[in-house]
Amino acid sequence: MAKTKIGIIGGSGLGEALCGTEKGTRRRVATPFGEPSDELTEAVWSGQPIALLNRHGRGHLINPSCVNYRANIYALKAVGCTHVIASGAVGSLREDIAPKHLVIPDQIIDKTYRRTGTFFDDYFAAHVEFATPFCPVLRQHLLACADAVKTTVHGAGTYICMEGPAFSTRAESEMHRAWGGDLIGMTVMPEAKLAREAELAYALVALPSDYDCWRPTPGDLDKHELLKEIIGNLTEATANAITLIKAAVERFAKIADVPSPAHSALELGIWSNRQMIKPEAKTTLGPLVSKYL
Repeated sequence: MAKTKIGIIGGSGLGEALCGTEKGTRRRVATPFGEPSDELTEAVWSGQPIALLNRHGRGHLINPSCVNYRANIYALKAVGCTHVIASGAVGSLREDIAPKHLVIPDQIIDKTYRRTGTFFDDYFAAHVEFATPFCPVLRQHLLACADAVKTTVHGAGTYICMEGPAFSTRAESEMHRAWGGDLIGMTVMPEAKLAREAELAYALVALPSDYDCWRPTPGDLDKHELLKEIIGNLTEATANAITLIKAAVERFAKIADVPSPAHSALELGIWSNRQMIKPEAKTTLGPLVSKYL
């Protein structure tokens, strides 16, 4: 069996529910890109090594635009992760994707503009393929584990990643629907792209908590009651997501030896003349490039 380690990134809801309670070894990882959102919690589930990371930090103090995505992904790579299962709360852009369902998206539209989206701004030019932004092997494994949860798990969907932290206007929400978007969120980019550059097989469990603003809420619903309902939806979706992710880890041996396209993403991605790349590139970027430089 291949040597694997699964990074689990907890988003809104799941970050506190899982990363704050799971027992394991807490480990702070230094990176050339600054501090990760939180310490990693390294543990073993059903014989499978894992590393948990709370994307928004303890207390959910880091807003999506300010998450240090490069440090987070580098830290998971540095401790030996080969795969990443991420989670994140989203708004639904489709009637059939109801709050408390789960979605395993297969595509992304990136609308972010404040975030650094590559590890390779210095030393050399690298261009990874990203037509299929989520690992197909890991996605199918998550879908195969859907029997573990008592909710609908949608097998595909386009995630539109907006900058935030404010939510969409109604006109924007309708535009996202016209584009073919199924989910709206704020965190999957550049996280997924950086995972590809780091040659980590990455998939997302999306947690719909509401219908975004394209679908008007009942006029007599108090805004405090609406927020209470959304939080309740997220709490239930979080419990379902934890069950699904734990099932995927428990059954991981089924795909441990299946190659992921992500694991060789940089093989053809470094376009620079290798002889002209400065030696400090390998020292600085470490586990990201060690097998190529």
